[in-house]
Amino acid sequence: MILTVTLNTALDITYRVRSLRPHASHRVSEVIERPGGKGVNAGRVLAALGHQVTVTGFAGGGTGRAVRDRLAGTGGLTDALVPVAGASRRTIAVVDEISGDTTQLNEPGPQITPAEWAAFLDRYAELVPSASAVALCGSLPPGVPVGAYAGLIRTARSLGVPVLLDTSGEPLRRGVAARPDIIKPNADELAELTGSHDPLRATEDARRRGAHTVVASLGPNGLLAATSEGRWRATPPGRVHGNPTGAGDSAVAALLSGLVSRLPWPARLAHAVALAAATVRAPAAGEFDRSTYEELLGRVTVTGQAGH
Repeated sequence: MILTVTLNTALDITYRVRSLRPHASHRVSEVIERPGGKGVNAGRVLAALGHQVTVTGFAGGGTGRAVRDRLAGTGGLTDALVPVAGASRRTIAVVDEISGDTTQLNEPGPQITPAEWAAFLDRYAELVPSASAVALCGSLPPGVPVGAYAGLIRTARSLGVPVLLDTSGEPLRRGVAARPDIIKPNADELAELTGSHDPLRATEDARRRGAHTVVASLGPNGLLAATSEGRWRATPPGRVHGNPTGAGDSAVAALLSGLVSRLPWPARLAHAVALAAATVRAPAAGEFDRSTYEELLGRVTVTGQAGH
């Protein structure tokens, strides 16, 4: 079982408009709602890839109920979300059909009480021993300690369970110090962590700070990985237009799938880039078409070498 943690779950809402213009009214041509938050998205993709997945974190209010209702029909996925009094957030993606660009609006999330946080820690402690890998994903809702991920990493590592961390800012900085097996920042998050805007130098700096492996997302330019086994870069076959919501989470899912399947790093990165690109092409957040994924996989370019 792969365990994904989403402390700030969301109901992802995608609006499609013909052309998004500031200070104007828009007629929405389509509305799609999906359960979201980084770990939830990654969990859904992992389930679609054939893995057994458990998702945990928080869910509350009407949006939380909507998230859980939509997860209920997902084969291979177990809902272990912890109920809270506050309402889970919504994320709004507005897709401009002419340009193909997407505008994203993210709410902050509910206030988490000390009792709710303690209930989550109990749930996490119950789940981790049965996990083959853990993914800690996304922002922290108000009330959750800024060092939360660092503590969750230490718990998993004490049990020999590998951990992937996908967050930003101070939670990332503190989490890296707890020595996660993999971190997956984007270029801006990596620069904020290390102070370097050179991705190769920044990935090595992040490893020195504690991360065993750094997989940096370079947006449309693919992924850059610095590992104990070598360095590689995976590039998609040309620029992909569409809705990027959930693309990074699909990359996380592919990295976790490759980890538990013991794929070599070049193959893990190729799958991650292809799956992320297929997610961008899909009409709804966090979805992908398998035939598109398989077609893109054959055209991903991976360069680099083992060793240093």
